[in-house]
Amino acid sequence: MEASSLEELLPRVRPRLARVLRRYRIPSEDAEDLLQETFLLLVAKWDTIRTPEPWLFATLRNRCIVYWRRRRIQLYDLMDDTILELLAKPQAPAQERAQLRADLEVILARLSARCRSLLRLRYGLGYTPDEAGERLGYRPASVPKVTRRCLAQLTGHLIGAGYTARARDD
Repeated sequence: MEASSLEELLPRVRPRLARVLRRYRIPSEDAEDLLQETFLLLVAKWDTIRTPEPWLFATLRNRCIVYWRRRRIQLYDLMDDTILELLAKPQAPAQERAQLRADLEVILARLSARCRSLLRLRYGLGYTPDEAGERLGYRPASVPKVTRRCLAQLTGHLIGAGYTARARDD
């Protein structure tokens, strides 16, 4: 690797790289990490890269996409845990549980039939992912992906209805 060409490249492209990060709405606390990871990949592959500048932008865009994909999966996993916690809390008064269940039924009715069925089997009836997938005709490998999409729908409707973790804890 020629240090001078790398030293010339980085200052020249840094403002445009910052625009890419802003376009993908990467939080500032994570933006620098993504840039560093991208620069490390550039240094590691320098000898095999023909045109470093376009490679750098394409790699950073890909890293941004992967970043948000991971964040969405984390959100859905948290939502998964929240639903299980709600269903597992037997100490709530019967009237409160009935109201919560009624609210949940209203929101579930807004989901697609596929999502309603899957979520009822998984969380209402306690089916495993494989059992729910078999019952609904899905391949076992596709059940987690479909579940995440359904939880995304549910999350959107819950947020739209004003449901938050703070409201639940009050």
